[in-house]
This record gives sequence, structure tokens and C-alpha cells, in this order.
Amino acid sequence: MVTAPGAAQSGVRLQPAALYARTVKEFVVYTALRLVLLVASVGVVFGIWSIFADEVPLFWVVVVAFVLSGIGSFFVLNAPREAFARRVEARAGKATAAFDERRAREDSSD
Repeated sequence: MVTAPGAAQSGVRLQPAALYARTVKEFVVYTALRLVLLVASVGVVFGIWSIFADEVPLFWVVVVAFVLSGIGSFFVLNAPREAFARRVEARAGKATAAFDERRAREDSSD
């Protein structure tokens, strides 16, 4: 078993699979929300386009939906994106610290 990050105080121990699921949660949530926003954008663009035109070109519907969902995600999904960025930054900091520690131990053994 592995101790979860931040769970040392509470004594919570997780199986490796549960620890992995906890560490990628922000990525999964943000990606799922982006996909939901894209699908919703396709639906809205398709619906509006079909109201004003007899024929709906799917290529352009998808292109417009990509642009709209990209702009929308910048504003709407700010909180999940920030949580994901904090998680990535924390993991990068831990990796850098571990690397520096190994390098210091290697230098001191010379």
C-alpha cells in the first residue's frame, strides 16, 4: 500500500490503483468537461445552422464548434484548468526535488 499525497496526517493508505486515480482526477475531470462542452457546441451550432439553412455542412459545424468550445472553455473551465495546473506543478516540484536529492547524494559520494 502507498500513502496518498497529503494524507499522511490522516493515516489514509491507498492501493496503487486508487492513488493513481486520485492523482489523475483533475486531468480526467478537465478532459471530460472539454468534451462535454465540444459536444454541446456542436449541438447548438448544428441547431442554429439548421434553423437558417436547408443544408447543414457538418465540416463547418464542427469547425465553428471547435472555435466556440475553445473560447468557452477559456472562461467556463477556468477552475478545473487551474486545479489541473496546480497538480502538474506539484508533481513537477516533487520530481525536481527528488532529482536534486539524488544528484546531491551522488555528488557527496564522490
